[in-house]
Amino acid sequence: MLVKDGKPFSFTILTNQGNDLRLKTALIIQQRLKAVGINVKVRVVEWASFLKNFIDKGDFEAIIMGWSIPPDPDLFDVWHSSKTGPRELNFIGFKNREVDQLIEEGRSTFDLKERKRCYFRIQDILAEEQPYTFLYVPDALPTVNARFRGIEPAPAGIMYNFIRWYVPKEEQLY
Repeated sequence: MLVKDGKPFSFTILTNQGNDLRLKTALIIQQRLKAVGINVKVRVVEWASFLKNFIDKGDFEAIIMGWSIPPDPDLFDVWHSSKTGPRELNFIGFKNREVDQLIEEGRSTFDLKERKRCYFRIQDILAEEQPYTFLYVPDALPTVNARFRGIEPAPAGIMYNFIRWYVPKEEQLY
């Protein structure tokens, strides 16, 4: 067991109930860190309690959660320093003046090259500062009945245009 100043290196990973992939991830981390002398406890909590008692209060050492950012990202709620209050999405308290400025610039222009510059620089800063450790992007294999039309696969997946999907009248069953 790793020890510093008489204290063992130990922490708890929290995650929410009902997400088997997150639990398995926590168990893998626990196993791997044990091999190098770090004691990790895993605690699974019901979703509402997870948010109210831990996330909203900032009462955690480590958590496993997931984020979904749309193809046209607006990172304001997750990364802007004005969103660090209670029940805000920047619950880790990340603050970076350059990121704030880039978010504001990116969301205030229709120039795609300028937005790309802003958002790519934000990604560079997040990689440098590591406010989160991004672990993985889960694989997805969506299946849709062949009756649906209007589905156009794209690099972002098939869901980006789901509001345009339809089933021809003659194929509607209900």
